[in-house]
Amino acid sequence: MSSLGHIRIKMYRTVARQLHGVVPCWVCGEHVTPEAATLEHIRALCEGGSSHAENLAISHEVCNGQRHAAGRVPASRAAPGQVLRRQASLTVADAA
Repeated sequence: MSSLGHIRIKMYRTVARQLHGVVPCWVCGEHVTPEAATLEHIRALCEGGSSHAENLAISHEVCNGQRHAAGRVPASRAAPGQVLRRQASLTVADAA
């Protein structure tokens, strides 16, 4: 396993402990299972970012891929320094 693989596991476990088992995706905000977790470079390596822990976040593999395929993710006006989160879809209970 690569050193980034070890960092991913360590970061996932740390966040899970701090947030009582819920690990939010850095891109969409939904819970990430350990199997679907990847490391997201907050500032891309090609833009001068690093692989240090302060530049890494947990995200879904799909979200990570979509973010990089689409280029930059829009910044959130409500939370400077974070990405704009996708709206969670309504569940049947919410609609009632």
